[in-house]
Amino acid sequence: MAPTLTAFKDDLSPNLDVIQDYAKFLADSKIMGVLVNGTSGEGMSMNVEERKRVTEEWVKAVKKTNQHLMVQIGGAPLPDVLELAKHAESVGVDSLLCLPDLYNKPNTSLDLIRYLKTVGTAAPNTPLLYYHIPSYTHVHIHMGQFLNDSVGKIPTFHGIKFTSTALDEGVAAVKANGGKYAVFLGADQLMAGAYTLGFDSAIATTLNMFPQLGITILEAVKQSKLDKAKETQDILTEVCAIVTKNGPWVPTMKVAMDLYTPIKVGKAREPLINITAEHINEMKVALKTVGINN
Repeated sequence: MAPTLTAFKDDLSPNLDVIQDYAKFLADSKIMGVLVNGTSGEGMSMNVEERKRVTEEWVKAVKKTNQHLMVQIGGAPLPDVLELAKHAESVGVDSLLCLPDLYNKPNTSLDLIRYLKTVGTAAPNTPLLYYHIPSYTHVHIHMGQFLNDSVGKIPTFHGIKFTSTALDEGVAAVKANGGKYAVFLGADQLMAGAYTLGFDSAIATTLNMFPQLGITILEAVKQSKLDKAKETQDILTEVCAIVTKNGPWVPTMKVAMDLYTPIKVGKAREPLINITAEHINEMKVALKTVGINN
């Protein structure tokens, strides 16, 4: 799955016109699902109405491409999260992803279970997943323990997005509840290692602009071609380092999207800082050294 980037116009209002082509581009690139309004999508930099409009346009788009549509509804005051969950279910999304409360942070599995159960009541017919990204949320609840503790306690709960480099914890999550939960890897630089350890799915930003690299890694591991998987992972890891050398993850990845795909997503919103023209040229030159050309 690709965590889609939200396209913004020059005035930084959401550009909904690109979404139909964006969905087709990803589908043609063999990306089977999309996550909307997540970290890469700057969901937490948009208001409720903007997030709803982006979701509605993606619902229309995936009806043509037959992709799974997951929408991130968290990162807002709880009343807004509940409103976003209810709206997402009403327009027919396939699943929901939710951050923890970012102010009243959960400290234990029970805290997180209670929060997600509340969120789930607003969309009782839609699968709900938890978004574990401790580098942003500073919520460090162990996901293996949480998933085992959650069994039978959240009616709509189906798994997590695991955006962390702690692969031992990730493997514990994959094995939790007898392996019945969905666990999506969210770390582009760890795909090969994670797949060999039992992960089978990813929601990774580079699947937007360099999908062939991520797909090659997964297929190579499935075919036990571990040398091929490692070789491709090395390239992808270097690509990530080059792209993000001079700025934050999202603004630099948006530049890469504009440079290397037909989909133009524009700049990132405040409080993120966009990179300079000089740094963009540096990125282009450096990526050529690893065989990436626009």
